[in-house]
Amino acid sequence: MTIDRRIAMTFGCAALLMACSGSALHAACEFSLQGEGRVAAILDARTFRLDDGREVRLAGLELMQETSARSSEILTALIGGEVTLHGPDDRPDRYGRQPAFVFAKGSGTSIQSELLTRGEALVSPTVTDPACSGALLAAEAAARAARRGIWTGSTALKNAERPDDILAGKGRFAVVEGTISSARLAGATFYVNFGRQWTRDFAVTISRRMMPSFETAGIDLKSLKGKRVRVRGWVEWRGGPRIEAWHPGQIELIAASTRSTGTTAARDMMPRVEGK
Repeated sequence: MTIDRRIAMTFGCAALLMACSGSALHAACEFSLQGEGRVAAILDARTFRLDDGREVRLAGLELMQETSARSSEILTALIGGEVTLHGPDDRPDRYGRQPAFVFAKGSGTSIQSELLTRGEALVSPTVTDPACSGALLAAEAAARAARRGIWTGSTALKNAERPDDILAGKGRFAVVEGTISSARLAGATFYVNFGRQWTRDFAVTISRRMMPSFETAGIDLKSLKGKRVRVRGWVEWRGGPRIEAWHPGQIELIAASTRSTGTTAARDMMPRVEGK
């Protein structure tokens, strides 16, 4: 097979996966109808106001700070006129905003799906529904395979072997990929280490009381050593860069034969992750 043909097949598969991800995300995340209205103003890359005064926050997404301005412009282009709001419930967050999966009226594709498949957003680990979480991750993975939006360069996906690069994003949401060097329980905390120097290298911490939820989701924490994983969460500094994992959706197990660059196998498009 020629190199050109391989490239064509790779991007053809990625395009097919992206097309499928929209319908899959629609089916998985179209919860109960929680309201509708007309968009009056875009407040930021994830928030808008309806003409009745309600503020709506796009559920299930996180954004890179560096691309938030561009994402705001894209949201403005995507969302206008009347929309329908879907979600498990309509309780507002602590800021009074209604989290929702948003559909332009008459559209079969959510705004979340559009942003993820364009590579303009990251999946938040806060989605509690396993089917919806899996569909969101598949849409993100399809954009990553096609190298769209934030996935065009190398800044969106952090390398666990570069702790200084991770720590530069302290206080921000990040996605980090690497191979686990050790996994052990020490007191009330389970440590997933990506290096031998605990005062410098990247690590994921899990509270002992949260460990059963990971086991229930099929993640055997004690057998993670040597596994390649993708972790998402907010970067902290505790002697070295840390991400606290508080539910299973923050850890994706990656097949040994796949990588985030180059050709990505179809099984990487559907990460083996369970929601909370």
